[in-house]
Amino acid sequence: MASKLTLSQTFKRLSSTFTAKTAPSKTHFHAPIPDSAFPQGYLLTGLHAGVKKKAGVPDLGIILSTASRPASAAACFTRNAFKAAPVIVSEEVLIANKGKARAVVVNSGCANAVTGSEGLEDAWAMVRATDALLKPLQGEEGQKNETLVMSTGVIGQRLPIDKILAGISSQSLKTTASSSSPSSSTPSLGSNFDAWERAAKAFMTTDTFPKLRARTFSIGGKEYRMAGMDKGAGMIHPDMGPPRASTGQLHATLLGCVLTDAAISPRSLQSALTYAVDRSFNSISVDGDMSTNDTIIVLANGAAAGEGAKEIDEETDPEGYEVFKKELTEFTIDLAKLIVRDGEGATKFVTVNVQGAPTYADAHKVASRISTSALVKTALYGEDANWGRILAATGSIAISQDFIPSRVSVSFVPLDGSSPLPLLVNGEPRKVDEARASEIVSAEDFEIKVELGLGSESAQYWTCDFSYEYVRINGDYRT
Repeated sequence: MASKLTLSQTFKRLSSTFTAKTAPSKTHFHAPIPDSAFPQGYLLTGLHAGVKKKAGVPDLGIILSTASRPASAAACFTRNAFKAAPVIVSEEVLIANKGKARAVVVNSGCANAVTGSEGLEDAWAMVRATDALLKPLQGEEGQKNETLVMSTGVIGQRLPIDKILAGISSQSLKTTASSSSPSSSTPSLGSNFDAWERAAKAFMTTDTFPKLRARTFSIGGKEYRMAGMDKGAGMIHPDMGPPRASTGQLHATLLGCVLTDAAISPRSLQSALTYAVDRSFNSISVDGDMSTNDTIIVLANGAAAGEGAKEIDEETDPEGYEVFKKELTEFTIDLAKLIVRDGEGATKFVTVNVQGAPTYADAHKVASRISTSALVKTALYGEDANWGRILAATGSIAISQDFIPSRVSVSFVPLDGSSPLPLLVNGEPRKVDEARASEIVSAEDFEIKVELGLGSESAQYWTCDFSYEYVRINGDYRT
């Protein structure tokens, strides 16, 4: 009887029958950012606490708001039924504090998911340890539970909580990166690019580069800054909503944190984030699998607004709110796209643009289905212009109005400014120039456009291909 082949032996045997494409380098998506681009009133760091086996690799990130008052805080969490302990704890903190917080702590290397009551206690221990760093900001009275917590990594394993707590307690507001010794073995809290980069690296698992961005914007003639980081490369197809939202469709681990020095009311910050997430993080897919840990957090500490400044609110300042919502949406789209570009083993970045739908939800649903089709994604990897798979995926789901095949069109759109290639027009297949089609799908970036002919609503999704490398990575992820 033949012995069972290991995954590596299988790939070695298969490699004799095909030549696998190597995923392009993604390092050019990360570059230094001027210190002046980051929002005021935050201290960050990333350090090695010992969650990950490899020495020196950052696995613990700490983010503190140093403004005089607690920051407005908002979050969108996974709707997975098996929510991880940090998701449950962060939801409780946000609800109890009515949308206020001062800190975020995150570990990578262990998801603290499906870990029972012990996992919950570990998440709360991380909250309490980080809260202790905030004492100089809270006054003598102090305030319990002002920290939001996130974790990412392997599911079903307990955190090495003693190592994490030791890492948190190694930090102090009294010793920041600007005053600490450059030779110190434990990086200190700071506000410069190095500190932000360390924090971004602490989020990473199978990511190939830290995902960090910053932007400046103005509201009512006042300049503000926004910066953020996220992580994710596999188990990516988020469906996130506000705390305690009703269960939605299963669409990760995807984690993200956005910080701004603008002053936004908690309710309006949550409203803007919910809108932005639906059009960014809830519109990406690497492999169609939703995580137990997906979390996006936004803090708005008002440090650039000045003491006593009035908070931007969607009811009392609708113009200012719309500007902020637009800026946050564009920013989260930028961060979300980085995750798809870094998809495990991905060689393609593909925009799926669905137009002519009865509702936005319908367009979003169709774009999601195309983006998660294994047949579409393997064709993308093979650079096979098999548009029939796109059409089959489109028609495989129900939307609010019946499809009319004679109104549907499909085309490939190159991003070099050259003409789109029609494949199906009003239900009639075109005689396709296969050489031109191959040219388009062999590019690293291109667009699939689907016109439904049923309305005026549209939605975009961003996805990548399925490669042999994706299978290799996930076949032995725990080792």
